[in-house]
Amino acid sequence: MAGTPPYLRIAAEIRQRITDGELRTGDHVPSARAITREWGVAIATATRALAALRQEGLVRAVPGVGTVVAAQQAPPRSASGGAAADPVRDRIVRAAIRIADAEGLAALTMRRIGSELDVATMSLYRHLRGKGELEARMAEAAFAERPLPADPPPGWRPRLELAARTQWQLYRAHPWLPRTINMNRPLIIPSGMAHIEFTLTALDGLGLDDNTRLHTAIALFGYVRGAAADLETEARAAQDTGLDGEEWLDAQERPLSAVFALGDFPAFAAVRRRPGVDVGVESLFGYGLARYLDGVAAILGEHGPT
Repeated sequence: MAGTPPYLRIAAEIRQRITDGELRTGDHVPSARAITREWGVAIATATRALAALRQEGLVRAVPGVGTVVAAQQAPPRSASGGAAADPVRDRIVRAAIRIADAEGLAALTMRRIGSELDVATMSLYRHLRGKGELEARMAEAAFAERPLPADPPPGWRPRLELAARTQWQLYRAHPWLPRTINMNRPLIIPSGMAHIEFTLTALDGLGLDDNTRLHTAIALFGYVRGAAADLETEARAAQDTGLDGEEWLDAQERPLSAVFALGDFPAFAAVRRRPGVDVGVESLFGYGLARYLDGVAAILGEHGPT
């Protein structure tokens, strides 16, 4: 803000306090004398800063009280009927995603977000009703990162695989995301609902009744979410132990061999010793997805991918 007049810099800082919720409707804003002490400026500069805020409608002078935060108009409604964009709320959601990505959903609290943004915890509730709404908005933002293509590949199978792998990539990027999703009480988030719409459209015109088509679409979403359910736990375990999944399994070789040596699991032991046998998170996901798609093909009376 080099070159900006001091009174405008001061006005901007007070405006930010109001926007962030540190100062709420009716709260006293710094008086002219308080501004001179805090920012080390002349009384005339402080007076101009308050005048600029009054012109914006952010503060008002109350006789016998001083200058307070003015009541703000309700946010305009969007065309869809929801509240219009809230830049502060978006900032809160982005901070929450950063925390959850780095530390897991369990570490995410309103106090933690307030600390991250250097604002009072209670000020966050001006923009969000609570953690439930926060998690829903985090999920909405996460799914919006990778929108499905408007011009998808031909054929129901490539389209369903595309949807599934897109979801998998999102869960890999945000291991906490599966925990925000309850298949029995689904979140009403457009970016997530777009995946069901995409899958239903891919299955249209194939002779399936509506009930089968809907179950097929939801089952795909549920499969990917279930396959990703342990990703956050694995991420935390890797942080705690310093070992990724493959390294951890290597470290279990001796105790596992001791169990197999007892002879109680001959089939398991034999398969594990054979060359080319390798199981991991990605291979399990890919195998399960392929078998799901084979099942859909069987329902359709098809043989092989199309």
